[in-house]
Amino acid sequence: MNVTAEIIPYLLSTIGALIPIVNPFATAPMLVSMTTSFTDAERLDVVHRASIYMFCILAAFLVAGGLIMQFLGISIPGLRIAGGLVIAAVGFRMLFSVSSSPSDDAEPPPKRDIAFTPLAMPSLAGPGSIAVVIGMSTTAQTTDSVILRHALIAIGIALTTVFCYFVLRSATRLARVLGPSGVSAMTGIMGFLLVCIGIQFVINGVTDLTGTLGS
Repeated sequence: MNVTAEIIPYLLSTIGALIPIVNPFATAPMLVSMTTSFTDAERLDVVHRASIYMFCILAAFLVAGGLIMQFLGISIPGLRIAGGLVIAAVGFRMLFSVSSSPSDDAEPPPKRDIAFTPLAMPSLAGPGSIAVVIGMSTTAQTTDSVILRHALIAIGIALTTVFCYFVLRSATRLARVLGPSGVSAMTGIMGFLLVCIGIQFVINGVTDLTGTLGS
């Protein structure tokens, strides 16, 4: 098959493999819940930086992900467990912040930078998407057009990042629709769900690890 005829299908397969794993629709409610004290401009700035971080993380693992993980001795199961612990910790923090029920005279919680952690990593550029990128990079190295295929994967990552940016940007409208009480309720729900997601990440990582050791 002509290399030119492979460009569009390969690009679409890259985007199709990444979007379900990245899943910005699951990150949008978390963004709203964690930015209750932010203005719309500040929330958009977080979205902008989180998108840039996501692209840089995935692009770095595309270029040298296998070497980085091999040099540091990190496995995909280890990456899953670490990501799960981070997500669960964020979920616990959100749950306890809701259950504490601060008084009206209390100072609002300090604004912290959530663009890199937990939005960019491990929510968007998490263990699953990193594993997908490393797998595609390994596959591309076995073909004749290595540079072209790596460039197509990078373009696919960029287009996926743009898609995530617009999905997360729409979360500012969700915050206005829900209002303070709705966002507070969503914070508790998302905190619980994040704990569940984090624990499931750990379970998947332990399962993969025991399967690797048993084989």
